[in-house]
Amino acid sequence: MNTIELLELINKEESYHLEFKLEDENNEDFAKTIVCFANTDGGKILIGVDDNGNIIGVEEVDKVMFRLDDIAMNRCAPPVSIIQESVIVDDKKVVIVHIDKGSQRPYRTKSGQYYVRASNRCRQASREELLRIFQTNQSLYYDELPVTRAILSDLDLSAFKDFLSNYLDITIENNNDLKNFLINFHLLSKNDIPTITGILFFGKEPQKFIPEARVICANISGTDFGDTALEHQELKGTIPVMIIYVENFLKSNLKKLHQIKDFSPESEYEIPLTALREAVINAIAHRDYTISAPIRVILFADRIEIHSPGILPNTVTVESMKVGGSHVLRNPTIYNLLVKMKMVTDLGSGVRRMIKLIKEHTNKEVDLITTENEFIVKIPRK
Repeated sequence: MNTIELLELINKEESYHLEFKLEDENNEDFAKTIVCFANTDGGKILIGVDDNGNIIGVEEVDKVMFRLDDIAMNRCAPPVSIIQESVIVDDKKVVIVHIDKGSQRPYRTKSGQYYVRASNRCRQASREELLRIFQTNQSLYYDELPVTRAILSDLDLSAFKDFLSNYLDITIENNNDLKNFLINFHLLSKNDIPTITGILFFGKEPQKFIPEARVICANISGTDFGDTALEHQELKGTIPVMIIYVENFLKSNLKKLHQIKDFSPESEYEIPLTALREAVINAIAHRDYTISAPIRVILFADRIEIHSPGILPNTVTVESMKVGGSHVLRNPTIYNLLVKMKMVTDLGSGVRRMIKLIKEHTNKEVDLITTENEFIVKIPRK
């Protein structure tokens, strides 16, 4: 980095990826900043610049760099790799500390605190944020965690027996076998506590324990959220039940196109239900269940939008989804049950298949959008 680049950086002021510090900050505060950048999206610390962007400088560059290396190595767990350089402006020395997004997240300080970056400051990570980081790095899967307030009787065991019989051709003879199958499918912990997936698929009242596991459906008269809602439904129940409810909502609100084929009139929906079903099931299978928000299925006059809470799983991009074969699972236990129930394939080709169907049927493109909080599929209507 040269002098001009440094001055341009300072002029941008402190931000999500940039923090100013003086060298007399204590070691814990430096560790906190290093950890918060490593846990979030990386960033830079400019040492020798005050909060107002004034260049104060440091006394000895080597001493500061040695100190920061020691903090990153011994006061952050796991140790954080940093790269340092220095720039001189008007005889004042500034040390620039480069911190990449960590590959071993989450990181914590020596005092045991986890921090993340929020706007232009560092703050303690919430429980949900930590779970999300663990999920991203595949240190744990949220859908396998036990629901501590639930007990075995909160599961509909007869529904699970039907699942084994209908999809796996397995007949259960005794309760011990039943419990072993529940544990093997990660639906029940070894302490007889139902897991997230257990409640979502076989819970008697899933939303009692996981209220965010809902689907909101709306039919809007125009092309904007502010236009009149012709119909609005809040769908609850187990995942298989909600999938049926969404399909019924779509069938009752989509237009049917009629055409004469041979001697008989035939009708079909304006958008293939197979494509819409793919989009909805993908949202249910891959959404982030640590976020307290429902899935939203919204029919506008010119399009259908499916909003799924959470960003894309680690390494998955919109481009890789379009190509097909992008198969990083955020919720592998949920996905495994959907595979067993023949609702998805195990190939990661669902989005590509949906795009192809919509293109063939409407001659228009599906729009895939990622935001900070959700993934949106926009399907054009005829």
